[in-house]
Amino acid sequence: MTPRYVLAPEAAQDIFDIWLYIRENSSAEAAAKVESAIFETIALLSANPRIGHFREDLTCQRIRFFAVHSYLIGYRPETSPLQIVCVLHGRRDLEKLLKERI
Repeated sequence: MTPRYVLAPEAAQDIFDIWLYIRENSSAEAAAKVESAIFETIALLSANPRIGHFREDLTCQRIRFFAVHSYLIGYRPETSPLQIVCVLHGRRDLEKLLKERI
């Protein structure tokens, strides 16, 4: 079976960093809950890649974004499997981070 999505190395690191931050500042249970919500949303996006929004204010790249909790999942909707490029907290300097990554 072919995978429905693939995480860019930076996106995988984002998810780990989110989990670690929540675990250290709240609990392992809360970290697992957010991580699970992120992966459930990624599965939803892989089945429905057009449900996100392009954010030309953040990047001119063909990347859609979809929110889960306080995080934005960035992905390339035309790729198969769906490429997840980032999972970033909405209060970070997203434009700057995306310029550095993409």
